[in-house]
Amino acid sequence: MDLYLFDFDKTLYAYDFRKRLPALSRLSGVSEYHLAKTWWAGGYEVRAELGEWKTAEDYLDVFAEVTGARLTLDQWCEARHEASTPNAGVIEALRRTSGLGEVSLFSNNPPPFVATLSRMAPDVAQILGPNVLVSCQIGIRKPSPDAYRAALAHYRAGAEDTFFVDDSAANIEGARSIGITAFHYTADTDVPALNVAIDAFARRNGSPK
Repeated sequence: MDLYLFDFDKTLYAYDFRKRLPALSRLSGVSEYHLAKTWWAGGYEVRAELGEWKTAEDYLDVFAEVTGARLTLDQWCEARHEASTPNAGVIEALRRTSGLGEVSLFSNNPPPFVATLSRMAPDVAQILGPNVLVSCQIGIRKPSPDAYRAALAHYRAGAEDTFFVDDSAANIEGARSIGITAFHYTADTDVPALNVAIDAFARRNGSPK
């Protein structure tokens, strides 16, 4: 069975950090500057995306220690939700693709993202079911070729039978470097081309699926 991997941020959902940071500041009472300087510039978010802290609770505890901002999981989700807007065309492509093979999310994100996806993006979560694969779960971030190898191993799929959608050119090249068919999504205007690429991939062996 073919495997279709979809990125989340700036692909299935638009994402704007410039909205997320003010929301986190409002909810925590800690300045945007301090949050950005301590957590993001300090490299903690990348470490979280690599799975250094295994649970959402662990993440929030370290976030509080580093920034002084004590957040609940609901507050983290609220701030993330304020920064995220569904890309309807890509979500519809995901829905349609779920009838062509196995679909999965494949995203660089920390444990709270996994814990709150069904609340933050219920439309996507409903289509995906249990097929959510995030960097913090495998300990590798895109665009490392090993991240894609881990995804293939997880789903027992071959690179030649896998289609990947992402907004990042580096992530696209990482996928292509191991033989995965990849589509670079950059804007809503790419949705028709995305659907054409999905159909071409599904028919690549000479018969429609």
